[in-house]
Amino acid sequence: MGASGDLLAHGRAILAEQPFSVLLGAELTALTPQRAELQLPLRQPLRQQHGFAHGGVVSYLADNALTYAGGAAMAAPVVTSEYKINYVRPALGERLIARAECVSRGRQQAVVRCDVFAVQDGEEKLCAVAQGTIARMGEAG
Repeated sequence: MGASGDLLAHGRAILAEQPFSVLLGAELTALTPQRAELQLPLRQPLRQQHGFAHGGVVSYLADNALTYAGGAAMAAPVVTSEYKINYVRPALGERLIARAECVSRGRQQAVVRCDVFAVQDGEEKLCAVAQGTIARMGEAG
């Protein structure tokens, strides 16, 4: 297994330690030093009353993808410092995919953007766009 495979395996191990991610059924499907992709099967309990994904579910997926891409870019433990999300259409479908890419990184933080797609009948439709600042974790104090 190469370095990118090691990074993906490490990322999957971290995801498995996140109880909320496990509860939702999130899957880390790609991780490189600049990009991350998370997917989530869109089960009925994750939908709101109109049948599309609850905004909190879409937001969770964007937040986690942003953090993975930023953490991989900085090669360090990180947390989300802030992020903004724009919902551009209802997330209808069987699966959500979040693709994040680091656009700028320094020693202490990275700026990352993310597109979230809903997949229905094999077709991806953009449903949200997010951007965030990912911060290196400091020493516990």
